[in-house]
Amino acid sequence: MTFTITSESLVRDIVNELPKSSDIFKKNRIDFCCGGNIPLSQAAAQNNLDLDPILDELKVVFEKYENEEKDVEVWTGSDSETIINHVITNYHRVSEEELTLLSPYVTKVSRVHGEHHPELIKMNELFYEFKRELLEHMEKEEAIVFPLIKQLADGTVPNREEAIQMIAELEKEHDHAGEILRQIRAVTSDFELPLDACGTYRLVYARLEALENLTFMHVHLENNILFPRYLD
Repeated sequence: MTFTITSESLVRDIVNELPKSSDIFKKNRIDFCCGGNIPLSQAAAQNNLDLDPILDELKVVFEKYENEEKDVEVWTGSDSETIINHVITNYHRVSEEELTLLSPYVTKVSRVHGEHHPELIKMNELFYEFKRELLEHMEKEEAIVFPLIKQLADGTVPNREEAIQMIAELEKEHDHAGEILRQIRAVTSDFELPLDACGTYRLVYARLEALENLTFMHVHLENNILFPRYLD
């Protein structure tokens, strides 16, 4: 795909096509929700902003999105340490950032629209449960289990059975995270938007679905490529 965002692109269309662009607009106090039906150039002018730096930021976000790992099967021939470093950089750090940035949007949509769309109250609860558990899970991986896997790989692990048990526990945690995501998808009817959905509402659903995909790729790389080397 080619970067096609220009000064004449509507703000709302940019967010619809590139949900992560909302972070740039929020930082620059550009209204992408109620006031998003205007060209980017006009939105920048209204806020006394230079257009070119904003376009540059949008291009960076676009390129980062385009370069996300699409086929993790290429990692089957990589050593464990390389895979672990890839997971930490491309999944842990990215997930941490997205969970932090997405949280206020989820809270806002639940608070503003929850009265007429009670499913958003449940979505909010599930999201924060998922956030808490995934952050704890990733911290445990980095602090405890990944170092053990490196020791398993080079034969220096002090207690092989204990290390293997901890890897098995991570798989169970993956299953639970997947179940929470399944519930989020179910309660939102597969992220189906109601007719009265505002820009922020649309943004939340788009980014929740992207977070789901990111998590599934993260889990696939560990469960299907990294962990089987030591569990079989």
